[in-house]
Amino acid sequence: MKRREFVTLLGGAAAVWPRAARAQQRERMRCVGVLMNRVADDPQSRLDVAAFQQRLKELGWANDANIRIEYRWGAGDANQYMKYAAELVAAASEVIVAIGGTSVEAVQQVTRAVPIVFVQVTDPVSRGLVASLARPHGNTTGFLQFEFGICGKWLELLKQIAPRVTRVAVLRHPGQFSGIGQMAAIQSALPAFGIELTPIDLREADAIERGLKAFAQGANQGIIVTAAVKAEIHRGLIMDLAARYRWPAVYPYRIYVAEGGLISYGPNVLDEFRRAAGYVDRILKGEKPSHLPVQAPTKYELVINLKTAKTLGLEVPPTLLTAADEVIG
Repeated sequence: MKRREFVTLLGGAAAVWPRAARAQQRERMRCVGVLMNRVADDPQSRLDVAAFQQRLKELGWANDANIRIEYRWGAGDANQYMKYAAELVAAASEVIVAIGGTSVEAVQQVTRAVPIVFVQVTDPVSRGLVASLARPHGNTTGFLQFEFGICGKWLELLKQIAPRVTRVAVLRHPGQFSGIGQMAAIQSALPAFGIELTPIDLREADAIERGLKAFAQGANQGIIVTAAVKAEIHRGLIMDLAARYRWPAVYPYRIYVAEGGLISYGPNVLDEFRRAAGYVDRILKGEKPSHLPVQAPTKYELVINLKTAKTLGLEVPPTLLTAADEVIG
């Protein structure tokens, strides 16, 4: 080979090498940790994961292609969250998605460096998870579960669909920040409806069953199930008891109504997971969580199960049917 040809070839190769290096860097495997607060085989969990991964794929991140997603399942057991948070940090996660306030607290105790994107957290400022909604600071940002004000709406909906109800059991988690806030919001709405409230703690299945059986001694009863992971884990039991005692019940999420519950009002959970995927994408591309504001839900949905209403002998008011985002059955 002549010297001039060799130099030309060498120069061309030098120009290609940086491009090849950049391409290799772009395609390197990235790691995202996800700390879920339910169990893996829960139908809602599968929907959440599918929505999250689909949105990531739309943004150019395919699981096991250019991104590896490490899932851990807390199953509502706060004692497990610290263990799993440490595992996700040890797995070299570049971003950790944490579901629920207890999960976020666990991850923050393990790391103040790895970016955290939370989902389904109420009032993260009062809880000390972020400095403010507009400017979170630190390594944490995410998406609000909802504002406590919507909890009074549950009481209103129960009276609309079952006007004779005068006694209401509220299933709440007494030890969680969000449980206290939701209960307070429901109580603040009481004067407008003349209803007697009975709080029932969301703990293990046998305790929930004892509480609801004790409440069943009476008439004109209904129940409100607040947004809590224990309620989601034990929702089959709760809805079975509601059906047995013929109680009209209001739930916080669509999944309850899809599985036979009467009526729900709350945020679109899948939308929250899709939006969280958007923040993960932005952080992987170099943005800082402290520069990404905490966002409130953009979609609330009212869902009614007509078959369940008919079984309970309830006639759904036309105004509710008109307002519903989805009617099942």
